[in-house]
Amino acid sequence: MMTVNPRMEAGARAEIKPGSAPFELRCAGAWVLRGVGPLEHRLASLPWPDGGDLLIDASAVTAMDTSGAWMLHRTVCALQARGHRLKLQGLRPEFDDLLQLIASRSVERVAKAAPGMLTRIGQRFWSSLRGAFGMLSFLGENTLVLLQVLAHPRRIRWRPILHNLQIAGFEALPITGLLSFLIGIVIAYQGAEQLQRFGANIYVANLVGLSMVRELSPMLTAIIVAGRSGSAYAAQIGTMKVTEEIDALRTIGIGQLELLVLPKLLALVIALPLLTVYTDVMGVLGGMVMARAELDVSFSAYLGQLDEAISLASYLIGIGKAPVFAVIIALVGCYQGFRVGGSADSVGRQTTVSVVQSIFLVILTDALFSIVFSWFEL
Repeated sequence: MMTVNPRMEAGARAEIKPGSAPFELRCAGAWVLRGVGPLEHRLASLPWPDGGDLLIDASAVTAMDTSGAWMLHRTVCALQARGHRLKLQGLRPEFDDLLQLIASRSVERVAKAAPGMLTRIGQRFWSSLRGAFGMLSFLGENTLVLLQVLAHPRRIRWRPILHNLQIAGFEALPITGLLSFLIGIVIAYQGAEQLQRFGANIYVANLVGLSMVRELSPMLTAIIVAGRSGSAYAAQIGTMKVTEEIDALRTIGIGQLELLVLPKLLALVIALPLLTVYTDVMGVLGGMVMARAELDVSFSAYLGQLDEAISLASYLIGIGKAPVFAVIIALVGCYQGFRVGGSADSVGRQTTVSVVQSIFLVILTDALFSIVFSWFEL
């Protein structure tokens, strides 16, 4: 047996038991910061075997802090890397908990071969499936909270709702109106040349009116709001999670869904149909201006043809899509905000994911609406 430094007798000690089978390492003393330096040299000088079974007896360890647990964990990892089959015994429960915590936070990683194509496809599919189930669960939780709030109207938080209504609705009027006006101009300009060939100038009102009211206005408004408000929801909630404000709300007993999600959801359900009506008007106005300039169609003739072209069913279909799009945008933005990890990089990543998912789901839902309406010949 190797001799032990007398100065280490009261501190951390590690020695190999001679002639033991399996090979045995005895740890004793106080494995604390003060003795880490000598202990590291001691462990490096021990005559380790080349491989085989190794028993670590830590029953004589009297004290251990984070530095000592880290030293023990590093030793275990080094021995495992050399091909030893380890067994740790005798460590006190509180020391073992500290060792497990160090192991869970260790930055060491075992090199692994790159997964194959099928493995990557499976991992992507499983991740998408888990995300879909998580989104459905989030939808169910918010539905229950909404029903509870509606059963007790005094719990409705009107101030956050009005605040979100101003941000998502009123402040979005300039950008949505401008883009809708320009889209109306573009549609009328592109259709003008074709309509002139057949002497059907007046039908520019049908082209612009139906396309804007039934399809483009609700979808265009939803996409703008998804990029503008949906991303803001994800960033706000994600930042609150990083700064542990959500944990504070949970600690003092305030429902995070009731405070952070429902006001945004209700405000957007109110704001998006109103924005859709506004973009309908701006899109039709843009088409009317271009029809007057390119096709010499008067405003009165344009409006008269528009009244014949757009039925009440078409108008209500466009307006009816807006609340569904609002629910998608609000829930996806808030859900991705709650999925933020503990870093600022995660906030940006989940914000981007929320915008992409919201736009994709809005377009997918609009396509499903078109299929359903075609079945009913609407």
